[in-house]
Amino acid sequence: MTAYKNNTISTGVSEFLLNCFVRSPSWQLWLSLPLSLLFLLAMGANTILLVTIRMEASLHEPVYYLLSLLSMLDILLCLTVIPKVLAIFWLDLRSISFPACFLQMYIMNSFLAMESCTFMIMAFDRYIAICHPLRYPSIINDQFVVKAATFILVRNALIPLPIPILSARLHYCWKNVIENCICANMSVSRLSCDDVTFNQIYQFTIAWALLGTDLILIFLSYTFILRAVLRLKTEGAVAKALSTCSSHFILILFFSTILLVFILTHVAKRKVSPDVPVLLNVLHHVIPAALNPIVYGVKTQEIKQGIKRLLKKGW
Repeated sequence: MTAYKNNTISTGVSEFLLNCFVRSPSWQLWLSLPLSLLFLLAMGANTILLVTIRMEASLHEPVYYLLSLLSMLDILLCLTVIPKVLAIFWLDLRSISFPACFLQMYIMNSFLAMESCTFMIMAFDRYIAICHPLRYPSIINDQFVVKAATFILVRNALIPLPIPILSARLHYCWKNVIENCICANMSVSRLSCDDVTFNQIYQFTIAWALLGTDLILIFLSYTFILRAVLRLKTEGAVAKALSTCSSHFILILFFSTILLVFILTHVAKRKVSPDVPVLLNVLHHVIPAALNPIVYGVKTQEIKQGIKRLLKKGW
């Protein structure tokens, strides 16, 4: 009889409830407006950037194709996370079905890894442009972009796939309240009555294997770039070389800084409010997405001119 009851309970939970900022309910009020503005900015700016690159023949180059991929990832990542968070804030729609929760978990893990990998490929692009300028057209071409995009999508679609699968295979006996605004893997897994040690080890290993490797390669690329730049003797050459890398380097800082702060707050979670990591997790999905196209639009003359020509055509 007991076994029957336990089995009934384990299969009786059909949805999760996202317990978003219940310890700090005032956060929902003041956060909803800037979050919605950031979301609209991310959608609008990335759409304008994609349309500009698509319409302007002068921007049909490998580096801008990679930037287009980054914009598409930003849009899809924002759409996966932010509308649901705003629905919780405004309409108190906290419930999320099992399939939707694990799908959101997969998209967040895979798309963030895709963004990191895209930054790494873009760093390689800048490395070739600065350190081997004469070989740049033969190395960084349309065929390279196709291969790079395939690598980015396949690597980061397959390797994080076990994360939601492992979480979905756990038994959820009676707890279904997620102490988070999103279906983060460990926030969901800790509700299970099973041992989640393997889930934790796999996510930790994959995170450092993917994001850690990308950051190391980015760091090495910019180390070689800086060394090559410092050797330039021509007047104005250093400033010109650095300006070609500035936009990309700023984007990497946005992406990695928020991620680093998020990791540090998790490590020091006893010293900060439990809602702080939740807030940073949400912001990490929208702030880089909103700022990426703006930085490239402001810092890259070709994109700036392309947007101006597009606006003139519209008028």
